[in-house]
Amino acid sequence: MIMNKALAASVSMLTVMAVSAPAFAQADLTALYDAAKAEGQLTTIALPHDWCGYGAVIEGFKAKYPGITVNELNPDAGSADEIEAIKANQGNTGPQAPDVIDVGLAFGPQAKADGLIQAYKVSTWDSIPADAKDADGFWYGDYYGVMAFLVNKDIVTTMPTDWADLAKPEYANAVALAGDPRASSQAIQSVYAAGLSTGADAAGAADAGLKFFGELNKAGNFVPVIGKSASLAQGTTPIVVAWDYNLLAWRDSFAGNPAAEIVVPKTGVVAGVYIQAISAYAPHPNAAKLWMEYLYSDEGQLGWLKGYCHPIRFNDLAAKGSIPQAMLDALPPAEGYAKAVFPTIEEQNAAKTVITGQWDTAVGANVQ
Repeated sequence: MIMNKALAASVSMLTVMAVSAPAFAQADLTALYDAAKAEGQLTTIALPHDWCGYGAVIEGFKAKYPGITVNELNPDAGSADEIEAIKANQGNTGPQAPDVIDVGLAFGPQAKADGLIQAYKVSTWDSIPADAKDADGFWYGDYYGVMAFLVNKDIVTTMPTDWADLAKPEYANAVALAGDPRASSQAIQSVYAAGLSTGADAAGAADAGLKFFGELNKAGNFVPVIGKSASLAQGTTPIVVAWDYNLLAWRDSFAGNPAAEIVVPKTGVVAGVYIQAISAYAPHPNAAKLWMEYLYSDEGQLGWLKGYCHPIRFNDLAAKGSIPQAMLDALPPAEGYAKAVFPTIEEQNAAKTVITGQWDTAVGANVQ
C-alpha cells in the first residue's frame, strides 16, 4: 500500500530547467517566482473548486504569488480529457493549452511514455513516498481518498451499506457515477471497486464491475448522467458514487439542506491516488513549476487536507506535528478505511483498458 511509508522530509538542491528561461536552484523560489511572474499566467484544467478544496488552494496560490493569473480550463473534464488537451495543443501557446494536469495514477506512465509531460522535482521531493512518484520526476502523487456513496436522506430513507445494496428495487432511478467511465478516472475506479465487492480479484474486478453496472442499468437503478452536488441535492441522482473527499465537500456545502450521509461501503473499498505533472508543451513552464512547489509545500498539502483529501506528504506532516487537530477531527472515522486497497499502476492500467473499451457494450448507458 502506497501510504504505509513515513519518509523524513528533506530538501534536495536539484536544478530547475525552464523552457526559454535560465536555470534556477530549487531553493531559490524568489528567482523562480520572478520568472513565473514574467510569464504572467498559469493554465490549469479539470480542477472543480469543490474537488479536494481546490477553490481555496487556487486562491492561496494567487495570494502567495500575486501577478500570476490562473486560467482555469474545463473544471469538469476527466483525466483522459486532460491528456487529450495536451495532445491537441502541442503547438499552441494560447489560453487553451494546459500547463499542468491532475490525473488518475494510471494516466501517468503512459503520458510519460508518449512524451506529453516533463520532469521536475519539487523541493520536498524526498518526503513523497517512493512508490507514489516517478523516479525521474515526470509525475508524482498528490493526494488520495476512498470510493464512497453520498446519499440524499430527504429522498432515500434506508441507507445502503454496501455495493450489493444498490441493486435493490428501493434504489430505482437513484444511482449515478461522478464521471463518464470511458474517460473519468474517478468513474473507472468506481466500476473497479464495485467489481472487487463481488469477490473478484484484481485481475477480474473490471469485468465484474462492468457486469455489476450492466445489471444495475437493466434494473433501472443506474442514472446515466454525471452525478454532481446539484443533481444530488435536486434529487435527480439521490445516490452518487465518488471519492470521499468530493462527497464530504458536497455534504458541507448543503448545510443540512438536503440532509446527506456518506457511506464507505463494507467491501470493495478502493483507495485512489491522483498525480500531478507538467505538460511537455507548457506555455508557462516556470509558473507550472512554481505551482508544483506551492502544492507540495506544507501550506499546499494542508490546503488539500482541509478539502478532505489525504495529501501525499501526510505521513511527513504528521511526523512533524504540522497538522492541526481540527483537520484530523474533520476526517471520517479511521475504521472506514481499514479495508482499503491501493491498486497498482499495472492493475489500474489493465482495468482502465477493459472498462473504457467495453462500457458501451457491457452496460449500454451513455453517461453524459
